[in-house]
Amino acid sequence: MSQSPHIRIPDHLTRPHLNSSHRSLSDALRAVRSREEQETLLDDDEVADPDGCLRENGCGPREVFCQDPWRDLPVYMTIHRIRRIVLASIDDPYTVDQLKEPRMNILIVKPLVDRLYDEDDVSVVYCLLVNRMQFLREQSFQHHHQTVNLTRANLCELVAMKMLRRYDEDRSGRPGLLLLANILVAPFQPFQNAPPEVYRENRHAAWSYQYQGGYEGKLTALEVAIISESKLFLSGSACQKVVDAVYHGRIVYTPTAFLDIIPDHYKHKPISLYDPRKAPLLNQYRLIVPRTRNIIEVVQFMILLGLFCLCMMHRDHTTFTSYEAWFMVYAAGWVLDEFASMLEHGWHVHTQNLWSFLDITFVVIYSFYFVIRIHGWAVGNIGEGRQALDILAIAAPILFPRLAFNLMPENMLFISLRAMLADFTTLSLIAVWCFGGFLLALKWLRMGNSKVDFEESPDPITISKWMLWIWFGLDGTGIQEAPTFHTTLGPALMVVYAFLGNTLFLTVLVSILSNTFSKIAADATAEIQFRRAVLTFEGVKSDALFAYRPPFNILALVFLLPLKFGLSPRWFHKINITLVRILNAPILILIALYERRSLWKPGRKQNALGPSKRSKWWFWNWTRFSVHADIQSVFESDPPQSVIDKIEEEDELEDAILENSFAGVRDRSMSPGSGVPRRRRFSSVWQG
Repeated sequence: MSQSPHIRIPDHLTRPHLNSSHRSLSDALRAVRSREEQETLLDDDEVADPDGCLRENGCGPREVFCQDPWRDLPVYMTIHRIRRIVLASIDDPYTVDQLKEPRMNILIVKPLVDRLYDEDDVSVVYCLLVNRMQFLREQSFQHHHQTVNLTRANLCELVAMKMLRRYDEDRSGRPGLLLLANILVAPFQPFQNAPPEVYRENRHAAWSYQYQGGYEGKLTALEVAIISESKLFLSGSACQKVVDAVYHGRIVYTPTAFLDIIPDHYKHKPISLYDPRKAPLLNQYRLIVPRTRNIIEVVQFMILLGLFCLCMMHRDHTTFTSYEAWFMVYAAGWVLDEFASMLEHGWHVHTQNLWSFLDITFVVIYSFYFVIRIHGWAVGNIGEGRQALDILAIAAPILFPRLAFNLMPENMLFISLRAMLADFTTLSLIAVWCFGGFLLALKWLRMGNSKVDFEESPDPITISKWMLWIWFGLDGTGIQEAPTFHTTLGPALMVVYAFLGNTLFLTVLVSILSNTFSKIAADATAEIQFRRAVLTFEGVKSDALFAYRPPFNILALVFLLPLKFGLSPRWFHKINITLVRILNAPILILIALYERRSLWKPGRKQNALGPSKRSKWWFWNWTRFSVHADIQSVFESDPPQSVIDKIEEEDELEDAILENSFAGVRDRSMSPGSGVPRRRRFSSVWQG
């Protein structure tokens, strides 16, 4: 067997897109198209279960409560195995960009992916994200390893993203989508299949979870990614494919929750595709589809805003008007829904929502209004009624922007505004704390001034007003009154405070806010997709209380919660779904009619380069009167098959030529006596 006279570069150093196994341009286009065609995975002749679910993981259609199909996976061992590997791989700090470089990818990232990848273990991504959380936690108290732990956390996220991408590339179509869904939304427990002695030492960890038939205390990889703010992972195409399918309700599953106010865990559905054409017309489970849930919440909030405006326009502190009574009852139901959302997945996940800070602020304002208003009405105090309505009036700056947040959740202004408000609040509290010393100094100087009567001395509130006006450059009364505190020290303190507050503080504040906005804008896609994942995860609710619209959720809490302790799980489930279907019948019918026409699209029968966009009524297309109509028309019809075949033939020929030319350059660069420096020739090939 003859050997080649040329010296070959090792395979792991060659360019990935020039390897013999690399895909052609047409293959890449087909891969992109396969990700976009998940809407056509179901045909009209699909055989689904009576509830509309296509189960492919062994759970039968008549099985009421589907047991966890992944309960035998060694999650505990995998978590600690990954931790040992990451600790042995990273000893020095690196940035995320450095970890993405080709050299680091070849030496560290890719070997980790190859070593951890397992087609039969869907918990590896979850275990990687759990390790990321632990490394992020350790960086807060191990300062001498802070940057190294941050690098390890970023490595776990990067490996998880690449592993999910490999799962997506290895399987396509319906099996691939279901596999990705099981990886992201299947629940796992960190101590799953741990040794018995570990269970005995950590029995206190599961005391606070409700009974959910074996699913209590389990988290999904998607939830862990949200808690750890793994925006790089969540912005990946494979992750967004599942998020989009769950958001629109093409993938259905029964979520797990930390605490349900009205728990109904009689049934547990596996992760499966949903076919609305085979499902019942009144399917109460469609109320927890994130897209449907988001639309319903927007409508509920618009009703709340309308009742709030009517209540304030017809305010009467002497008695309860009908508008105020309707607002008080409806807002109580809305606050109950918000409180249940906080309990559903915990405070940390709920606060990741874009408008959560507005909701929490309104809950606080409404609580003060409700208590003072009811107390004033009970004791007959008209003054308290006026104060309660005044407190309610300050909710207007909260409610009106909240509607804009709902209607434009992916607007960069609102996404950055949330982060900038957090920085502004933190810096303002620090400034108030530090500038409190100036307030005390001025007050004590005024007390020691014998030329000024003590009774005429301004109180701390007045001095605070003067300092606040100087802070924002509104008025100079404080500087004018400075000599009354002390002839020399008073003006000196005021001038120093003016420089620090009005000049230094505002400059630092503008710099911090500008830096925050620039960071968010630089990675706008990841930020938007992170908020989309949060909205999707929070939209899948398990609490039966969410199926009742305000204010009916108050009645459900009053009547159904006592029944929970007196009925069997089966009868409680029957009563619950009957009431839900009766109260939500119009909504469920509209959802069923809409989804049967639009949730799954018919299979596309056009060519690979895209569907035809030619309209049947083309003469109504006014764009044809444009001077640039030809640019649009060239994409409106699919090219013939002969053109596509010729394109694919040329792509394969160009790939072969490029690979051969690169191999020739490598051979010449490695041969002795060549006149061009090796590094220079290689850099020209990389750039060419």
